[in-house]
Amino acid sequence: MARICYEARVAAVLAARQPKSFVTSREPELAIELGGIPGDRHYGLFRKADSRQSFYPRGTLIANRRQISIVSSEECDLIAGAMGIPEVRPEWLGANLLLEGYPQLTSLPVGSRLLFPEACGLIGEGENPPCKGPGKEIAEALQLPELAGRFVKAAKHRRGIVCSVEREGRIREGDTVRIFLP
Repeated sequence: MARICYEARVAAVLAARQPKSFVTSREPELAIELGGIPGDRHYGLFRKADSRQSFYPRGTLIANRRQISIVSSEECDLIAGAMGIPEVRPEWLGANLLLEGYPQLTSLPVGSRLLFPEACGLIGEGENPPCKGPGKEIAEALQLPELAGRFVKAAKHRRGIVCSVEREGRIREGDTVRIFLP
């Protein structure tokens, strides 16, 4: 039986290398390890539980299922439209990858596989729910403080996904990614 497969293009690769900021910066390529992106703030096989895992005491060591954050250019455009601004950059969202050509990215089911030409394989771990941090970044970047509170509603079911690394490899801007549904 053939698996359902879609394709998209990697429009940008980014990493958050500043320890106190989730904002990412564009890079020409990323070397992906089993722990994620070396030097990125979400790198590691493990992380501490936070408000998203309320069933564990805060600070409990758990598996890191948020190693890579992916957004789509189409969903960023929808968020911008809902906020009444010209654009929402992936950097402001703390994204590691910006994809083009798969507009329903946020609705990918858990367990979807994203396979890249140079061996890298990611597993979709689910929707990345919007939080207030990106709204503050957008407001600051555009020098419009009133935008900060609009992001969460505008980004609901449009914020992209988080992934864990299944296979190490490289990801470059311009790569074609194959998306396999579970």
